[in-house]
Amino acid sequence: QVQLVESGGGLVQAGGSLRLSCAASGSFFGIVSMSWYRQAPGKQRELVAASISASTTNYADSVKGRFTLSRDNAKNAVYLLMNSLKPEDTAVYYCNALIEEALLRRRDTYWGQGTQVTVSS
Repeated sequence: QVQLVESGGGLVQAGGSLRLSCAASGSFFGIVSMSWYRQAPGKQRELVAASISASTTNYADSVKGRFTLSRDNAKNAVYLLMNSLKPEDTAVYYCNALIEEALLRRRDTYWGQGTQVTVSS
């Protein structure tokens, strides 16, 4: 049974930084991709950053130049370093992973439990 566990959210002043972490645990063959999404109150969940290959990471226009996604494949983990935070970055941040299971090699999408990021002005 695969689980994604997140950590690192919190309250920070505008201009500050936070680093989110997410690690996958359980039995599986491999991780195809890992991403971060966020959902602000009253808004739809949106993609923040997606690592779709070893050399390709896509970012939402609103976070380009401020957020950096990185992965540690040995730890089955993904991180999101968020710099120059703005009040509009306030949201619940979710880790997402496309994981290939071991037996039938079927791919399924998994979500973390979410971690709150609040940026005060």
